[in-house]
Amino acid sequence: MKLSLTGMGTTKLNNIDEMYPGQSILLQTGQLVQYGAGLFGYGTIPLLVRRNIEKIVVDTLNKYGCIEVLLPTLQPDTIWKNSGRYDHYVNDGTMLITESNKGTFCLAPTGEEAMLEFAREKLKSYKNLPVTYYQIGEKFRNEIRTRGYLLRGKAFPMLDAYSFDENEEGMAKSYENVRKAFLEIFQKIGLDVIPIVADNGAMGGKKSEEFMLISDQGEDKILYDEKTKIGLNTEILEREDYKEYLKEEYGIEDISNFKEIRTMELGHIFQLGTRYSEIMNGKFTNQEGKESLYYMGCYGIGVSRTLAALYEKCLINDEKWGPCGFSIPETVAPFKVQIVPKMENEEKVEFANNLYETLNKNGIKAILDDREKVTIGAKMKDCKVLGTPYLVVIGDRQEGEKVELEEIKTGKKEEVTIDELIEKLK
Repeated sequence: MKLSLTGMGTTKLNNIDEMYPGQSILLQTGQLVQYGAGLFGYGTIPLLVRRNIEKIVVDTLNKYGCIEVLLPTLQPDTIWKNSGRYDHYVNDGTMLITESNKGTFCLAPTGEEAMLEFAREKLKSYKNLPVTYYQIGEKFRNEIRTRGYLLRGKAFPMLDAYSFDENEEGMAKSYENVRKAFLEIFQKIGLDVIPIVADNGAMGGKKSEEFMLISDQGEDKILYDEKTKIGLNTEILEREDYKEYLKEEYGIEDISNFKEIRTMELGHIFQLGTRYSEIMNGKFTNQEGKESLYYMGCYGIGVSRTLAALYEKCLINDEKWGPCGFSIPETVAPFKVQIVPKMENEEKVEFANNLYETLNKNGIKAILDDREKVTIGAKMKDCKVLGTPYLVVIGDRQEGEKVELEEIKTGKKEEVTIDELIEKLK
């Protein structure tokens, strides 16, 4: 990508939000654009990071045998009335609806109803089970209190998956399968999440876990045992039977060593049982030729929330100025290296262009900062703002066929040949 084509100017950071410095930098540099409370547009780099996160999600779920589909976001109110959740969502103001001469339609805040309608037409026999369908799509919730920019918005991309099984035992197996996939997804992205014991709440069902990231920016407080790495949502303690529940479902008998910490929720998984299939007549023909209800599981990852958490985590600080940019993990970084030539020197510009083409031919995505009348110092600062993991400056100190490669996260520099550069970045 040539930076001159993006319209990006030089950046100056002022009055960075102390609570959410990463996203504040994205907004100040135009990489995020806010259209209203909880409504954001994405610039090129954050969009590509988001797509790389989505690719990790898709590739991993496919590896675990899940099936990708895509359901409409705009849905008729009838399917929500069939589940009994229409009045609840409308009355509390969560669901956005629109009325037309063709009926009333809803912008989906979640996908249980639509997925059950989708599955019922396909999963008519026990021979079709088990199945786990998933999708990545936009969800809409009229949040009264938007918070943390992308962390809690009105419109947001979300991974939601749903498993369908013959019985409770099968549901538990599907649940564990997706649980393993989720842990692998977050590990690949570079976020150390903790699966914690949670309450199913309004979702209903038997068992659930939240995938939490330890963070002072989080709005959740959990109890966590550093020795066993087990956590639980404090809401669990509000249950009258919490001791029996923790012992039966999770094998936890003593919570005296658990300490309260602040966390950020990035994902949530549920064993729903037959709650929705019973309400919405979700049935299949079992091995005895009789009708049985689906046992369902529900699984979600907030994609934009994960993106926001990643930017806050990979923030880098200047000793003098404080937060100054990012070093995006290579697993999700859309570009590996940023090339900054001295534009006043034709020889250096030619060398930089040749290097850019060579890297592209070798499958290494690079940014060429070919903006005119911008100093090398300003371009180096912008490399950090864009989060590119590596930097190569083609200036007066560059000689022959060797270049200096800087790792943005650590500041470590090394002189390498072009062949060595390609080998390292591959």
